[in-house]
Amino acid sequence: MRRFLTLTVAVAMAVLVVVPLAWAGDIQGKIKNVDPTGRMVMLEDGTQLMIPATLNIERKDLRPGADVKASYEDKGNQKVITSIEVRAGATK
Repeated sequence: MRRFLTLTVAVAMAVLVVVPLAWAGDIQGKIKNVDPTGRMVMLEDGTQLMIPATLNIERKDLRPGADVKASYEDKGNQKVITSIEVRAGATK
């Protein structure tokens, strides 16, 4: 019984470590459009990314045609950006 309990605790801890990683991702692509508030960006592949107010980014750099690389976390049904890089000279 003690061995079973130890194994159960070990599996539970492994799940707690791995599960948050499954909800994070990286993406890159070109911006298709930005909503008027500057809080949502849609990439050409249809991916929608939410920009939290706490993220430091030059909003003027987020324009259609800009090439971006972003890291995000899935929160509910939204992909919330944790970091974003706008590649210089990659606009239309």
